[in-house]
Amino acid sequence: MKHVVIVAHPNPKGVSCQIAHAYARAAASLEQETLIRDLYRLGFDPCLKAEETPGARGYAMHADVLRERDLLSSADVFAFVYPLWFNAPPAMLKGYVDRVFGMGFGYAPDARGGNVALLDGKRLISFTTSGAPDSWVKETGAVDGLVKGFDRHLAAVCGMMVVDHVNFGGVTPGITEEAVEDILGQVRAAVRRVFEPSATLVAS
Repeated sequence: MKHVVIVAHPNPKGVSCQIAHAYARAAASLEQETLIRDLYRLGFDPCLKAEETPGARGYAMHADVLRERDLLSSADVFAFVYPLWFNAPPAMLKGYVDRVFGMGFGYAPDARGGNVALLDGKRLISFTTSGAPDSWVKETGAVDGLVKGFDRHLAAVCGMMVVDHVNFGGVTPGITEEAVEDILGQVRAAVRRVFEPSATLVAS
């Protein structure tokens, strides 16, 4: 099984990036391959280009998008790791999804004028962080709304299965090392729970 971890946070030493690497190590412990795409360190351009949008004359992907699609083509699992900013993914991650998971990779037009999914059988898992405490995030329905409007919509369009979305609240600049280690422990546990060979596959 091959995992692609797509992480979007400007701080390379922040909790999001630590989560990405903890995920990769946990997958490796299951003898599964992981590729990390650290969007900020890659300098990925999240701005969708006019010629990349389907139109009467078709569309054309830029070289950076073609490269990402080639790297992601053999993935079995897409893991998104990012902070909640205004209860939504950062522009960096949303732009990556817009450009990379769009027409020609995530879905294609069908003969009836609709779309057909191209990522059937792939799995989607997300790990998010928020400065607000877990209680506030749950009471306001912030994560539930994100899962419905982003995770499940993307999965439905592309044919993927959402297997989990884990949010960690209270992630602020003053977070303790103990709290970070607890988060990373939960990440490792989630990877084992969902992806070890004996795990039962259930949509989230």
